[in-house]
Amino acid sequence: MSTHLSSAVMADPRELSRRYLAGGIASINRQADPDIVFSRAQGAYLWDTNGKRYIDYHAAFGPYALGHNDAAVNDAVKRVLEEGDSLYGSGTTELEGRLAELICGCAPFLESVALLNTGSEATYQAIRLARAYTGRDHIIVMQGGYNGWHNDVACNLMTPLSELGEERKGEEYPFLPISAGIPVAHQQLVHPVGFNDLEAIRTVVARHKVAAIILEPILQNIGIVKPLEGYLQGLRSIADEHGVVLIFDEVKTGFRHALGGYASIAGVNPDLAVYGKAIANGYPVAALGGKKVILDLFVDKDAKRRVLLAGTYNAHPVMVAAAIATIERLKSNDGEVYREFERKGAWLQAEIEGIGKTLGKQILVGRQGSALCPYFMDHMPVSWHDLAANHNFAVDGAIRKEVIADGIYTFPIPVKQWSISAAHTDQDLEETVKVLKKVFASAKL
Repeated sequence: MSTHLSSAVMADPRELSRRYLAGGIASINRQADPDIVFSRAQGAYLWDTNGKRYIDYHAAFGPYALGHNDAAVNDAVKRVLEEGDSLYGSGTTELEGRLAELICGCAPFLESVALLNTGSEATYQAIRLARAYTGRDHIIVMQGGYNGWHNDVACNLMTPLSELGEERKGEEYPFLPISAGIPVAHQQLVHPVGFNDLEAIRTVVARHKVAAIILEPILQNIGIVKPLEGYLQGLRSIADEHGVVLIFDEVKTGFRHALGGYASIAGVNPDLAVYGKAIANGYPVAALGGKKVILDLFVDKDAKRRVLLAGTYNAHPVMVAAAIATIERLKSNDGEVYREFERKGAWLQAEIEGIGKTLGKQILVGRQGSALCPYFMDHMPVSWHDLAANHNFAVDGAIRKEVIADGIYTFPIPVKQWSISAAHTDQDLEETVKVLKKVFASAKL
């Protein structure tokens, strides 16, 4: 080991990051209080640099559906490395065609697929395809949704009500960027609306030449906010009536809830769907799939209609091997993993809500399969505005910090998703409930 590397390893990683990394951290979304440096992870557990073990429900924002360092996934990666499979830089590889076949076999509306590296890349390409396909420029996004970091969608996430103003049922909200550097002219093409508000969709479609509606079918960046009955079906009908491309951002919902994503559970087929996170159990892969007639714009003979698809690391063999192994595991035993997700998730939900009833306190749990979020309000939220107006954010934040101190790790920001993995045991869940009983009993709800 070189002297330089040795000294770097011994240095406080926080100090190194603050000195050399832009912003002091590789992704600003990872900033958290308490500021813990983790040193390793295995299965359902994390360990910090002091050797303390945590039962992990953060799962790095959700990708670890199988648990950290899943043996089957890691073995597939090792085989690729040992056999010398590489990124050749020309032509295709054996693995990428196999992964595309597996993905397309997960849902009937997946006729073709493009392989990318991140969810943000995939939503970027989905919107560009929609604009090319329709010849229109405007898009609709959801207040409280997150679809990536690029100009079209870097807006209107967890907007304070002091900035957002009154609820605008049937109308759009102003574009409220979550990043500097987005041109005003570009902002005028993007129209945020409230989730579960079909009338607002109709209003925007009537006013503008809309290319696409893009949304998480469940808002999983503000916990678990589900679509109301008929909402997704209503979006499908509006899109069909007006020639709008319907895009489901299933970066968080896809492969965690079902092989065909939440679309297959809801019975609503989008025109395009985007996947990431759980598709490769923590390895950086994303996929954009859907109607072949739209995806074929990547190779359209008319240069004026052709959409550029490029990326040196698209379908890197290591990542593709991880995705193949993950999907094969999720498919095994006729989807046994998903049955276990539902069993564990339902049990934990019932226990948490039961604690609330015992204490006479308002605790509700939004849940879909293995993803859940406790809410401290008297009803399940249906939109960001509803959640922001009624949820007890102070209690939520305080509880998260207390359970972390007791060895249960969930991201210490209110209304962020908890994720159960296939590696969580019943004993892990029971230990978690024991901690929650203690913490909830002392909370000022």
